[in-house]
Order: sequence, then structure tokens, then C-alpha cells
Amino acid sequence: MIRIMLCCASGMSTSLLVEKMKKAAKEENIEVEIWAVGANEVKANADKADIILLGPQVRYAQKKIESEAPGVPVANIGMREYGMMNGAAVLKQALEIVEKK
Repeated sequence: MIRIMLCCASGMSTSLLVEKMKKAAKEENIEVEIWAVGANEVKANADKADIILLGPQVRYAQKKIESEAPGVPVANIGMREYGMMNGAAVLKQALEIVEKK
């Protein structure tokens, strides 16, 4: 099982994207755990994640988040994919990064 944590300003705005990613994973029979947290909750949740994806609102904090989650890949969600709430594309991005790790 791959554990994907999304991070945004408060953890609320990515909730819809989380649901769309879960739906895409189910359709592809991919076993994942996906959840969203606010930027201030990363440190407390980093040990549970295989990858952390950042929403556009917290892109500026990537270095800080990387330091709070040593060994966990951190990547930005594409603006287009985020804006369109393209769960399948964001899921694919996460899986590709985890596979390279």
C-alpha cells in the first residue's frame, strides 16, 4: 500500500482532490491511503507517508516541509491538475515519484 499525504494551507481545500484520487485508485485497483493535512501538521504526519504532495498554496514552504520529513519525497502538484481537480493525474504523479525512490 502506498501512503500519499497532500498538504495545503489548512487541509481543507485538498479534500475534493483526495476523494478524486481515491476514486481513480479504486478504478485502477491500486491500493493507496490518501489524506490531506495543513502545512502545520506535516511534521506530525510525515512518518506515515511514502510521499508528500504540496498544493499551490504551500508551494513556497517546500524546503521547510522537506526538512520536517527527511527521507520522504516532497513534490508540488501541478497548477493545472490542482485547478482541474484531476485526481487521476495527481495519483499518477505520486506513483511515479514513489516508484523512482
